Amino acid sequence: MLAAIPFPELSPEIFTIRLGEFAFSLRWYALAYIVGLLIGWRTVVGLMRRPSLWPASRAPMAPTQVEDLLFWIILGVILGGRLGFVLFYQPDFYLQNPAAILRLWEGGMAFHGGFAGVVIAALLYCRRHGIPALSLADALALATPPGLLLGRLANFINGELWGRPTEAPWGVVFPGALAQECAGVVGPCARHPSQLYEAALEGLILGALLWALVLGASALKRPGLLTGVFLLGYGLARAAVELVRQPDAQFAGPGNPVGYALQLGEAGLTMGQILTLPMILAGLFLIARTRPGSRLA
Repeated sequence: MLAAIPFPELSPEIFTIRLGEFAFSLRWYALAYIVGLLIGWRTVVGLMRRPSLWPASRAPMAPTQVEDLLFWIILGVILGGRLGFVLFYQPDFYLQNPAAILRLWEGGMAFHGGFAGVVIAALLYCRRHGIPALSLADALALATPPGLLLGRLANFINGELWGRPTEAPWGVVFPGALAQECAGVVGPCARHPSQLYEAALEGLILGALLWALVLGASALKRPGLLTGVFLLGYGLARAAVELVRQPDAQFAGPGNPVGYALQLGEAGLTMGQILTLPMILAGLFLIARTRPGSRLA
């Protein structure tokens, strides 16, 4: 290996409190969820307090309703994220160990499952309170990138979801026996820091683009536009990073080293790419729908 960056001395746990035989630990991953939800909550509240940003200068909901919505969103994130991980990535294990589904502290959340949970929760809330769904979706799209940024940074600190082996000078030597299982590599094995790639693409760049559309192009006055850009941007970013991300162990094998969940000859799609395809198509549809003179509306 010509060059590599050693993994920084970071612990997944911020602190641990011990009470007899019990121990409570606050982990960076949990903190990322908490802070991401708080930032999203305050972002949506701020947007609802600026009616001039919305169609007909009228916000789709009152700022006081956002706190109630937050409870629904939290349920959607936790239930959807956990069930998505169980169904999409390790169904056989959890079918044999159903009690393990409740062990959230052991990790195991899927973004696509959490996203589906949020969509369902938001739609139910909109239907119950008569809120325009696309406008609320735009507000949530604007509020999501900070949480994605923090979540991917937490994945990096945890030393999980790393990428494939690389000789790039920014390759990181992740700790752990699994991270060092690199065929044909003598010495430390450096891998793509795919968590940081996603943090930059899904968090910083996509978030900056959405805010630029709001502040520079009055995007919130075109319901569905921000949602479409978010879906398309996230889908493309995730699909691209999947090319350098370590494949899921349950899909990879001697005849499938890339880890395709859908293999077509020598090509195929990973599970992450399969799950992002509907997002990309929905994003393109929503963007086309908001174009002036579009017949899709």
